[in-house]
Amino acid sequence: MLPQDKGPDKIDVSGYPAPMQVAYKLFTTKCSKCHTVARPINTTMTGDEWERYVKRMIHKPSSGISDRQGKEIYEFLTFDQIARKDKNLKSFYPALNDQEIAKLKAQQQ
Repeated sequence: MLPQDKGPDKIDVSGYPAPMQVAYKLFTTKCSKCHTVARPINTTMTGDEWERYVKRMIHKPSSGISDRQGKEIYEFLTFDQIARKDKNLKSFYPALNDQEIAKLKAQQQ
């Protein structure tokens, strides 16, 4: 379990534009197959980092995320980053690199 997993697992998107509300539903459905939804909700990344992260998830066999769906998820994550997270970055966890994630997982075993 990563620190981000311990945070809130939902966002009130009622004030987001309709396409982002639809993308949020797709995001929660697809991303919860492999990890908690809290993880990306509580992580802050740059647009480039979100793009790399989503592309990596698309290529995981169990994700079931198509390229089109990945684009929608990426657009939601970057919108949410700007609309919600960038306003109070200290409330969220910075993205962890693969080595940091592996180290945390090893400590938990």
